[in-house]
Amino acid sequence: MRIGLITDSLGSLPFESALDVACEEGLVSVEVATGNWSTAPHIDLDLVCTSATARDEFVGKVADRGLSINAFNANGNQLHPVSGPEHDRVLRASIDLASKVDVPTVVCMSGLPAPKGSTVPNWVTVGWPPENLQILEYQWTEVALPYWKGLAQYARERGVRLAIEACFSQLVYSASTMLRLIESAGADVVGANLDPSHLMWMGADIPTVIRALGESIIHVHAKDVRINTALAARDGVLDTHGMSDASDRAWNYVSLGLGHPDGEAFWANFVYDLRGVGYDGAINIEHEDILVNSTEGVRRAAAMLRRVVPVAEPDWKPADV
Repeated sequence: MRIGLITDSLGSLPFESALDVACEEGLVSVEVATGNWSTAPHIDLDLVCTSATARDEFVGKVADRGLSINAFNANGNQLHPVSGPEHDRVLRASIDLASKVDVPTVVCMSGLPAPKGSTVPNWVTVGWPPENLQILEYQWTEVALPYWKGLAQYARERGVRLAIEACFSQLVYSASTMLRLIESAGADVVGANLDPSHLMWMGADIPTVIRALGESIIHVHAKDVRINTALAARDGVLDTHGMSDASDRAWNYVSLGLGHPDGEAFWANFVYDLRGVGYDGAINIEHEDILVNSTEGVRRAAAMLRRVVPVAEPDWKPADV
């Protein structure tokens, strides 16, 4: 396994400075956001897609520091009835760019359609009243699956994998919904980006998720969540406070290791479980803790992961019987 960095974690820094932090912390690769829900502070997607000179300059900044690019990230809602076409354009441009510069993976979310005839996406989380199931059936069978089969073919023709990130307010938000989309769109090109933070606050057991997804896991984010137990005990974990209202929220994204009583032990078990299902790729630090300086948070995360991530290939061989 190798430790990497989502450069948006240091979005307030110039690209070169973010890369320097990665180098200083002994990281080996980076994931660069290309637009949609990210402001893409480190890349001009349209420019690098159309200009070979700009592409060479961009890739050169990474390579000159001994780093590589392990993924582009185009997280957005390409199934939105209004903004979806633009998000789809950015996603496909990211796939095109990945193909041109030999980046193997583009990270994205499943998207979330609106109910039929509406312009507002609807995240259905319970099966009652009955119209909820009708909405869900429409979202899957008439919108998401046809779209994803086409997108998978687009990526397949360009030799790029699509790593779906399960997240709240998306059609794919759990291990089961992830597997449904992967199996329908094509497991040869579509897999899971495992970001455990989104699943943790919803109550999923991460070792169980890892075993369920197994070889479908083709990319990993290292991001943590802390449950505000006093608020969760009172109201549960469903929360509509803004992400910036940390003290009023039932859960928050926090610096790596602060989300669990056992801290570092959770992440040691996390990477061990990943290796147990055959994952040996990048583990990319994603810092979204609004109460901790981003550079400090990334450095702390890198230090912890260096202690727990196995790097060398295992070499145990059973003795002859």
